Amino acid sequence: MAREETEDAIIAYKSILAQIIDNRPSGTRQRLATELGKHRSFVTQITSPTYATPLPARHLATIFRVCHVSAAEQERFLEAYQNAHPGKLPELGASEKLRHLSLMVPDFGDERRNRLLEEAIADLVQKIAAISE
Repeated sequence: MAREETEDAIIAYKSILAQIIDNRPSGTRQRLATELGKHRSFVTQITSPTYATPLPARHLATIFRVCHVSAAEQERFLEAYQNAHPGKLPELGASEKLRHLSLMVPDFGDERRNRLLEEAIADLVQKIAAISE
């Protein structure tokens, strides 16, 4: 796929996502940023059709969960996403068996250290889940 075609395909799925998010309560972008462990500006870049920044596939399950994306919306979005990034879709079926758990953790006052803590906790939870299967 040519670069221009890829950019058009990215704009297409980001337009769908922008419509979904625009129809959600205010604060959705901030909740999404918090869940992803990113700044709100990152969420804007990956969800706005104005930016050519692709949406990383690893964030899709979180976006669908936080934004309460319906099955029809998800199907429409994933079709457009697959068109832009053939073969890049993660296995999303497992996300249906997840539940959200919030933890209070220390704030180290350092973005990098806070992110490393969050990643370590996420890795630990994934390893525990793998053992239980």
